[in-house]
Amino acid sequence: MKRPLDDDGVIKIVMSETDARWGSYPNERKLEDLLATGAVILDKPRGPTSHQVVSWLKDILKIEKAGHHGTLDPNTTGVLPIALGSSVRMLDLSLSEGKEYITIMHMHREPPKDHLSQVVKEFTGEIYQMVPVRSAVKRGLRQRRIEYIKLIEQDGKDALLLIGCESGTYIRTLIHDIGEVLGVGANMAELRRTRSGRTGEDRSVTLQQLKDAFEIYKTSANEKELRKVIIPGEELLSHLPRIFVKDSTVDAICHGAQLGIPGICGMDEKIDKNAVVVILTLKEEAVAVGKAMMSSNEMAKVRKGTAVQTDRVLMEPGIYPKAWKTSPIK
Repeated sequence: MKRPLDDDGVIKIVMSETDARWGSYPNERKLEDLLATGAVILDKPRGPTSHQVVSWLKDILKIEKAGHHGTLDPNTTGVLPIALGSSVRMLDLSLSEGKEYITIMHMHREPPKDHLSQVVKEFTGEIYQMVPVRSAVKRGLRQRRIEYIKLIEQDGKDALLLIGCESGTYIRTLIHDIGEVLGVGANMAELRRTRSGRTGEDRSVTLQQLKDAFEIYKTSANEKELRKVIIPGEELLSHLPRIFVKDSTVDAICHGAQLGIPGICGMDEKIDKNAVVVILTLKEEAVAVGKAMMSSNEMAKVRKGTAVQTDRVLMEPGIYPKAWKTSPIK
């Protein structure tokens, strides 16, 4: 028997309505709640460190807590996701997502274009890199995956490359190694990150745009522009498989309970056992993150048992009503 799926490929186990009295859809949150749980996809400028940019953002938005996802060097520009308030709890869950960069490789001697195209192709797939001396991590040999390298243009000794790679890849080292294989030597002249995970530069905003939007809100109480540049924190978890739960189940999970089969309303069709999953309300609010104790196929077939072992609670208790009982102490 074929499982019923909705347009998003979600297995519907129990048809359940959400109560309008509890919680809110992420895009409909009050602005103060969005500032406390949202994120900004910043277009980092050249010059300041990622830490300095976060400090400026906190000053602009008048908030106390924020953190960035994936450090960019001072001279590197581009996509820098910044979590606001309690959303910093989600940052490390998205650090493993892939990245995309566009870079200018300056070669010390001009190679034949055909030779450059061929050598670049050799660096796709699994590669080994030595961690640079000036690095925050322990120096040593590490393995990383290069999904693609595209030679966009070559102008004499300079080449424009588009690189899609695993998180933690050192682009400067990659360029150096390509130059060594070419036999001409090379160094990275410029670097811009165009994508972090599923978030591209088309959604990024500058510090000036952020400041202008906040000033409009402060002087006229018009939230429209500020809501354009602050996204719900749930978008930082959009790469994780989803499991949707009943309103009556939410508060128990907020208190650290494991998710049982009876509390599930639906889930993504392809969830593997032991996969990291995000638990969502029917309004698509992030409740917790945990490890799937069975596959989605198994969850759809059984009526009891633990579906997810809760590892990290993201929602504060009390937003949804308590519908669970505790056993008296004997």
